[in-house]
Amino acid sequence: MRYLIPLLLMLASPALACGPDTNCTVGERSYRIAMPQGHDGTTPVGAVVWSHGYKGSARGVMRNNSLRRMVSEAGLALIGAQGINGSWDLPYGPSTFDSTGASEYAYFDAVIADATAKFAIDKTRIIASGFSAGGMMVWNLACNHPENFAGFVPMAGTFWLKPPETCKGPISSIVHIHGDADRTVPLTGRKIRETKQGEVQHALDLYTRFGNFGPTKASSTGTLTCQDRRNSAGKILEFCLFPGGHSFRTEYLRYGIERLRAAGQI
Repeated sequence: MRYLIPLLLMLASPALACGPDTNCTVGERSYRIAMPQGHDGTTPVGAVVWSHGYKGSARGVMRNNSLRRMVSEAGLALIGAQGINGSWDLPYGPSTFDSTGASEYAYFDAVIADATAKFAIDKTRIIASGFSAGGMMVWNLACNHPENFAGFVPMAGTFWLKPPETCKGPISSIVHIHGDADRTVPLTGRKIRETKQGEVQHALDLYTRFGNFGPTKASSTGTLTCQDRRNSAGKILEFCLFPGGHSFRTEYLRYGIERLRAAGQI
């Protein structure tokens, strides 16, 4: 009996109720989470909230060992968000043209509230990132619902059709990464059914005006060639290209994390 009681307490612990292999339920949806390897369970850490690509899943995110290892080595938790049937409810999307995105923003609010209640997550050091359709989700969060995030790293995705007229504050730091020969989500977009993918430059132009970012400064590292803008508050808006198509490498996300960390965002 003396061993049974501690075991029952462990099984009942909210922090053990879900994780990388089991869904964390929020309403009718879910997410998964992996804390940094060797985490002591109490020291607060930052987190990357990752939005998967089209037809992806939080389960698939957690099966990406390279992604998990890199985020862990950065000292961050990895939170895999789960779209509805592998997709995201975004304005001007092929099946969601009239959407406001409100249901997704409420979902991400619920994920962050749940994760910070159950795990040792520092809510001031959470960034949003994602690839392809997930990158589109990230741009919508950055412009329309940024308050719960310290920064954004959208990859190979932007707004559907066109960006909003303006964005909502607070002004954030964004590092956008894209392949220069991407044919799936081209830099200038492509038509899909009654809508089209937006142009990446239009999103960057919008955020440059919104955040009052200064002139670009060119830089390069590895295979990335970047244009970096800053504003008077020290926020960064960076646009990086790599030679290639619609692909994701964990080293690109590592770069985005490092740039946000250097700017004091996480």
